[in-house]
Amino acid sequence: MNDFFRTPLKLIPNRVYRPFIGGKLLDKWQGKSVAKDGQYSEEWVASTVTARSENPIPFEGLSQVCNVAHPGVYLKDLITENPEAFLGKKHTAKFGTSPALLVKVLDSCSRLMIQVHPDQNFARKAFQSEFGKTEAWYVIGGRSIQGENPYVLFGFKPGVTRERWMELFETQNVAGMISALHRFEVKPGDVFLVEGGIPHAAGAGVFFIEVQEPTDYTIRTERITPNRLCLADEQLHQGLGLKKMFDCFHYHGYSREEVLERWHSYESLVHEEQSGKLFSVISPEKCAYFWVERLEIQGKYTKPGTGSFAIAIVLSGSGMIVWEQGSIEVEQACEIFLPAGLTEVTWENQSRAPMVVILCHPPLT
Repeated sequence: MNDFFRTPLKLIPNRVYRPFIGGKLLDKWQGKSVAKDGQYSEEWVASTVTARSENPIPFEGLSQVCNVAHPGVYLKDLITENPEAFLGKKHTAKFGTSPALLVKVLDSCSRLMIQVHPDQNFARKAFQSEFGKTEAWYVIGGRSIQGENPYVLFGFKPGVTRERWMELFETQNVAGMISALHRFEVKPGDVFLVEGGIPHAAGAGVFFIEVQEPTDYTIRTERITPNRLCLADEQLHQGLGLKKMFDCFHYHGYSREEVLERWHSYESLVHEEQSGKLFSVISPEKCAYFWVERLEIQGKYTKPGTGSFAIAIVLSGSGMIVWEQGSIEVEQACEIFLPAGLTEVTWENQSRAPMVVILCHPPLT
């Protein structure tokens, strides 16, 4: 298995149980014969992170490599065997065996609970973790749920204090919590950068890719989920306690315009040639924790290596990945780990429409 770092690694689909309902659009996108909503509403891509839950399932969240010779081997184990080859020398010098990155694809039928994630400073103190959970949302689709268009809740409105927020929690005034946050309708192409400490919730009907720091720390303020699931206190405070968990929030209110200016964006065209286009979804200048690109491939598009790894998702279309030692077929919903050992890969479109690929990268080192 030591030569795996010289080849793109296709991954086995990896659904994770979550306390919200969704997944129907995920099922359709992945080509399942029956598409339905349930609580396996998140797909974790190239994950080396174990999911946190009230009733933990061993190895849940960890991605497995789709390989005939070694079926079901965990990506995490491959990386641990030879981190420099898989992640890159500079990356490993800074982050060790951690990819410092987690990618998910989510589809919500019910609204997610109002929540917050730790920034790195809080994560170090409270969870003894070098990583917080700053994340970004890239909206790729959606659906109307009970007459409502897809939306997100994001950021405190001006005037929300710690005392007021704790009061809303203690009385479980969910309507008050919702009204304390800004609401934005979303459509494909919208990008939100969700920094640690910022309260938020994806609303019903949002289909999106989430790129984040590699943890599963989520502080929740609703004891009962929108789909009527009762949560234990541990699922709210993640071991911090019901008082200390409020230290995780940043109590700074913003106007609607300020939220959009600071944390909302769209992709931008970086390079165009006859065979395809390269877009920046999130630039490394905008976010220190990860960066994201989108490829729109008409013919054959060669992408040089960066000295580090990348996580690829085929958003639509089909074709081939070609590299020095071989080629593999890919299609819509394929998940691929591109090790640092690859100097370059060529994406070849074999469908009538462009093949669209999302490339997620770790922090620059």
